[in-house]
Amino acid sequence: MKPRVNKFALLLMTLFAATAINAAEKPNIVVILADDQGWGDLSINGNRNLSTPNIDSLARDGVMFERFYVCPLCSPTRAEFLTGRYHARVGVSGVSTGQERLDLGVKTIADFFKAAGYTTGAFGKWHNGSQWPYHPNARGFDEFYGFTSGHWGEYFNPPLEHNGRWIRGKGYIADDFTDHALEFIERNQKRPFLCYLAFNTPHSPFCVPDEYWNRFKNKPIVMRGKDGDAEDLPVTRCALAMCENIDWNVGRVLKKLDELKLANNTVVVYFSDNGPNSWRWNGGMKGRKGSTDEGGVRAPFFIRWPERLPRGKVAPEIAGAIDILPTLASLAGVPLTEVERLDGRDLSPLLFGTARNWPERVIFNQWGRNISARTQRYRLDAKGALFDMDNDPGQKTPINNTEITARLAKAVAEFRASLPQPQEDRPFTVGYPEFPMTPLPARDGVPHGNAQRSATAPNCSYFTHWTSTEDSMTWDIAVHTSGEYEAALYYTCAETDAGSVIELSSRNGGRVEGKITEAWDPPLNTGEDRVPRKGESYMKEFRELKLGRISLRAGRDTLTLRALRVAGKQVADVRLITLTLIKPAGKK
Repeated sequence: MKPRVNKFALLLMTLFAATAINAAEKPNIVVILADDQGWGDLSINGNRNLSTPNIDSLARDGVMFERFYVCPLCSPTRAEFLTGRYHARVGVSGVSTGQERLDLGVKTIADFFKAAGYTTGAFGKWHNGSQWPYHPNARGFDEFYGFTSGHWGEYFNPPLEHNGRWIRGKGYIADDFTDHALEFIERNQKRPFLCYLAFNTPHSPFCVPDEYWNRFKNKPIVMRGKDGDAEDLPVTRCALAMCENIDWNVGRVLKKLDELKLANNTVVVYFSDNGPNSWRWNGGMKGRKGSTDEGGVRAPFFIRWPERLPRGKVAPEIAGAIDILPTLASLAGVPLTEVERLDGRDLSPLLFGTARNWPERVIFNQWGRNISARTQRYRLDAKGALFDMDNDPGQKTPINNTEITARLAKAVAEFRASLPQPQEDRPFTVGYPEFPMTPLPARDGVPHGNAQRSATAPNCSYFTHWTSTEDSMTWDIAVHTSGEYEAALYYTCAETDAGSVIELSSRNGGRVEGKITEAWDPPLNTGEDRVPRKGESYMKEFRELKLGRISLRAGRDTLTLRALRVAGKQVADVRLITLTLIKPAGKK
C-alpha cells in the first residue's frame, strides 16, 4: 500500500523551501538620500564647478532617470519615498510642529521589508515624527541613529539619538551617519538588509570640514545661476563643498560593499529630496527649493544592481519618489499588501527594458495649495500656465493649447479633491511602555508671554526670553499610559540667573516642582559656519535637570512649564523636556 500523501504538508514544505531559496537570493537594499541637493549639484549632470565621481558612478554602472520628481520640501519627499503615496494622503502637511508626521497605521517601506525577513536600519535625518509611535523605530526600522527633526543646528560632534538614547556624534555629521551605516552593513552582511542613509547636507547651516571648504573658498564659480537669480557665491561654494563630502561618503559605502563582496547583489539608490536650497546653477530650470516648478522638484535618481540591471541605461520616462517603494519591492520580491492604495508605479519594466506601451501618466508636485502637474512633455504650473518642457525646459514662455491645459487642469482639480484635509488637531503622543522616553522639544511647544523661540525656523530652536512668572511654555499631548513619569528639563542658565523655582504641571492634575540651582552657560557654537546663519539658531550645549516624578493620566492633556520664582533677569533657555514612563498605573 502506498503511503498517503499529505498534500497540505507538501505544499507547506514546498513554500518553505522556496522561501529559503528566495531569502538567500534577496538583494540587499541601500537607499541614499541627500538633503537640498539640486539636480544640478552633480558633475554627471554637467556642473563643472565640482566633481562627484562616486555618485556619478551609480549612473554609469546602473540606470539614470532623466526626469525624476520629488516634492518642494524635505518631509513630504521622505513621506512619499517611505509609503509610495503622495504625502498629503499620509498626514504630512508641513515640515515642523508635528505637521511632518506620517499617519499612524500607514505602512512604510521598512514595515514591508521587515515582514519579508529583512533587517532594517535608518541613519541620519528622519523628519517624519519624533515621539513614539511616529518614531522610526516604530515605523519598521530595527535601528535608528540620527535626529528626527527637520534640520539640525550642529554639524560637528552633534547631539543625536540612537534608538531612543541621547548620545554625542563623533566628527562631521555626514561622516558620522555614514560610519554607522557602514557598521550596520557589516553586522548584517550574512542576511538581507535595508539600509536607509539619509544625509542632512547640503541643507543649511552651511558647515563643512576644512578639507572640503579649502577646495572651494577661493574657487571661481564658472557655472552660475540664471540671470536675475540672487546667487550668493559663498553659499554656492559651501553647498558644493558639502556635495563633494557627500560624494566621498557615497564612495565609502560602495567600497564597503565591494570589500564585503556584497556589491553584485545590492541595489543602491541615490536621490535628493527637493531642488537646491539657494540660487545656483541648476540646468537653467525655473524655481528652487520650495517651488512646484521644475527646478524645485526635479531631482537626480540613480539605481544600480550589478547582478541584474543594465549599465549606463538612461530612462527618459517621468518618475517620482512615489515609485521607489513599489519598484524596490518588486526587485526584491517583497509583497505589498496595500498595493491598490499606492500612488507610485513599479518601474522595473523600464529598468529591464521590458516595458511595452508604458502608459501615459501625470505626476503631481504639491505644497500647500500650490499644485503643479507634469506629463512626459508638459507642465501645468501652480498658476495654470502650460509649458512645453521639451522645447522650453526653463519654463520661459507659456503655450496656448486649450485642450491640454483643460485636461491637466481637470486632473489637478480631481487630485486636489482627492486629498484629505490636513489634520489640525494632532497632539503629541506620550507614554508608550515599549519606548518609555518621550522628547518634547521647543519645536513642538508653544511659548506664551515674553517667552519666544530662538529662531523663526522652529525645527532646531529653543525657548528663550523666559523672564517672568507670567511667561510659560505649553505642549499639547495625548497620554497613552497612566502612571508615574520622570520629568527632565534641558536648559542653560547664566550664573547671575541661577536659583529660579520652576513648575511643570498637567491640566489633569499632575505637578512637579524644581529649582535651577546650578548655572550652565556655554557659548554658542558660532565657529563652525562658513556662511552666517539667516533665520536659524546658533546652538549650544544644554544640560539635563531632573525635576522629579509627575503623575499623568491617560487621555488628552496640556503640559505647562512656568516659573514660580525668578531669581535673576531670566529663568533659563529651554531646548526640550523629556517624560520617561517609570511606573504604569496599577503596577507595584
